[in-house]
Amino acid sequence: MTSEVTAEVTSGAPAREVSMRELQGMLGVSRSVLSNLVAAGFVTPTRGPRNAWRFTFQDAVLLRTALQLRAAGIPPRKIIAALSRLREALPDELPLTGIRVSAVGNEVAVRTGPSQWDAVTGQLLLDFEVAEIKGDVVFLDTAPARRKGEQQAEEWYDLGEQLRTADVIGAEQAYRKAIGSSPRPFYAAYVDLGVLLCELEARCKDALHVFDEALIHFPGDAVLHFNRAIALEDLGREEDAERSYQRCLEIDPTHADAHHNLAILLEKRGDPQGLLRHLNAYRRLTT
Repeated sequence: MTSEVTAEVTSGAPAREVSMRELQGMLGVSRSVLSNLVAAGFVTPTRGPRNAWRFTFQDAVLLRTALQLRAAGIPPRKIIAALSRLREALPDELPLTGIRVSAVGNEVAVRTGPSQWDAVTGQLLLDFEVAEIKGDVVFLDTAPARRKGEQQAEEWYDLGEQLRTADVIGAEQAYRKAIGSSPRPFYAAYVDLGVLLCELEARCKDALHVFDEALIHFPGDAVLHFNRAIALEDLGREEDAERSYQRCLEIDPTHADAHHNLAILLEKRGDPQGLLRHLNAYRRLTT
């Protein structure tokens, strides 16, 4: 069985760090999941203002890769060894651009440049083809492919991930293609599309539509309710945002960022008791 993830950071772009909240939205996982991945040694984020974790886009790529390799059944120790070797093998000036990491059976294979190698041993594996389309590097398997249904959707999703830092419009189109071509609701594509649109101030309404559609399929997902609340808040719909934060916390009472955001929102809405209640919950979960 082969599970693949392709991630790209545009070469030459200035380094940017993201917060825990932003990373949760990008990866579609809870704060506790990310905290466990950090504690396990998958990445080592820096500390920013107020001692909050700050993640690089390389960290985001490695964490997404770790999550998908873990889902493919690769043992945690092997994932850590593979990602450590991958990080060390790349020149400092070259970001994790156009890298495909594959779980093949119980092994981890990495494709960079013109070759494919075992992420743990460093041994070279079979070659593969590289095509350049409008300046973007796209990897193509040499073996005959069954490019229908879920595989097509995954390829559109991978392309969206590749384009999101360099071509927002192209990334949006790719995510929508992934959602449209998937035979089943595509959770990650919904989350990443919504977050992408929400980062553009003029597209918060579109982001809200994406989260609403996703919640039809995943009504009990705390991350979707959290991101929906952020979109509603940006649109000035504070009462609706409050309800969405509350729904997120009903599903996942340990969602620290929801407690934090709700505390700030309740302070704006003149509810000091609510502010203290959720601020104390946030502090309990983060200290």
